[in-house]
Amino acid sequence: MASSFSLRNFSTCSYLIQYFLLILTFSVSTKHTLGFCYTSIFSFGDSLADTGNLLHIAESSTQPPQFALPPYGETYFHRPTGRCSDGRLIIDFIAQDLGMPLVPPYFRGQNESVVNFQEGVNFAVGGSTALDKSFFEERGIHNPFTNSSFSLRDQLGWFKEMLSSLCHSSSDCKQLLSSSLILMGEIGGNDYNGAFASRRSLQEIRSFVPIVIDAISSAITELIELGAMTLMVPGNLPIGCIPYLLTDYMSSIKEDYDRETGCLIWLNEFAVYHNEMLRIELNRIQELHPHTTIIYADYYNAAMRFYRSPFEYGFNGSRVLKACCGAKEGPYDVNLTVLCGYPPSTPCDDPSSYVSWDGTHLTEAAYRWISKSLLEGPYTIPPINLSCISFPATTESKVD
Repeated sequence: MASSFSLRNFSTCSYLIQYFLLILTFSVSTKHTLGFCYTSIFSFGDSLADTGNLLHIAESSTQPPQFALPPYGETYFHRPTGRCSDGRLIIDFIAQDLGMPLVPPYFRGQNESVVNFQEGVNFAVGGSTALDKSFFEERGIHNPFTNSSFSLRDQLGWFKEMLSSLCHSSSDCKQLLSSSLILMGEIGGNDYNGAFASRRSLQEIRSFVPIVIDAISSAITELIELGAMTLMVPGNLPIGCIPYLLTDYMSSIKEDYDRETGCLIWLNEFAVYHNEMLRIELNRIQELHPHTTIIYADYYNAAMRFYRSPFEYGFNGSRVLKACCGAKEGPYDVNLTVLCGYPPSTPCDDPSSYVSWDGTHLTEAAYRWISKSLLEGPYTIPPINLSCISFPATTESKVD
């Protein structure tokens, strides 16, 4: 299958897009974020950013979700918190480096009487998509990566409902949001995952990209209209290096794999295509709203360093494409029917030597390096305001 899915036919278009992006980026790359410390963080997204929402939503479930079970959370929190990792996520590191508390999940506030949302709220839910559930239902696509049906539109609706409790007038809300950092994702990956799992053609899945980008764009525009001034928008990770997808799309054709990294070329090319389209749209929005700062967070290239030079970042080269927690089967230690947290899966002894935690999500060690590269550069365009950040990060927020 993989050979027929090659994007090499689109290489000429890709080079033109990259050239266009260089021109657009030059116009905004010298613009820095506003010169003040952020007073709050508001976050949207999927499992890469979810700090516990899906866990609280699933509390009434008869069978606990995998991320509600050990060894999830073992590295930092020493217990499962609903994060799909062994420890902290990028949003956690950003909050701590800004000297702020960890951003509480929105649904924790629905279940607990005393939750302070003044310094931020996280609306990200594991499994969320940028597009509404109806889009996939109309196409007969079922996403096995999630049991939830929440979209970016749902999260934005929760945000607007919550906003009325934090500010009592339009001007108050604009003042609050003007000093806040908005983290818009990562979102969009799950829109493609279900289609890939359903073995839809690459041509069909590529046709989703403009629609996904439009949904992200609409949410950004609405947040700007509400008063948001600084938004960080991540691109897609190199999905061709994810153990789950490497297992699902295992190929006997050597040319399907990158010689340097062992990642699947066509999947990474798809991620690059999404990211190129996203950057073009972000530059368009920036031109329309010159008084805001829209930061592109280059998750793709920040993470690709691990696969190209794993030892430089403390990862074991023989484990860089393997899952830390899983079935310990096959070349990537992944069995698609055995999930981390459920028997007979087993965790590794040293998660910090792995990039992948459970075959789908990354380890705390990988998220730490990505967040560091976003805050220190050069993987945010334009750079994020560093006036409130001191390195190395020593602020440790209270474990929630």
